[in-house]
Amino acid sequence: MHALELSRLPVDFWSWRLWAACRQTDGELFFSPDGERGSTKRRRERAAKAVCAVCPVRDECANYAIGNHERYGVWGGLSEHERELIWRDLGLVSSAAQTAGRAS
Repeated sequence: MHALELSRLPVDFWSWRLWAACRQTDGELFFSPDGERGSTKRRRERAAKAVCAVCPVRDECANYAIGNHERYGVWGGLSEHERELIWRDLGLVSSAAQTAGRAS
């Protein structure tokens, strides 16, 4: 296994994160604890999305999450489910994943 050499990544790969509004917020707001469901999850996601709504790098964050297939958390104002719908529309979700999603 090779370690990721950050020095070899393009500068703009990470630089947008320096301006992210979430840097001033508890990171737990953006990620579901195990077993979180229903109204509790919706409230947390709404609060996270409120931070994203005023973030100057919201688009960069959303594009990063979509392009790098970030499966967990709120990124750029998009929930896990919203990104799954985008990936499905782009043809980036396997039929097995779609079937599993319908079963839950």
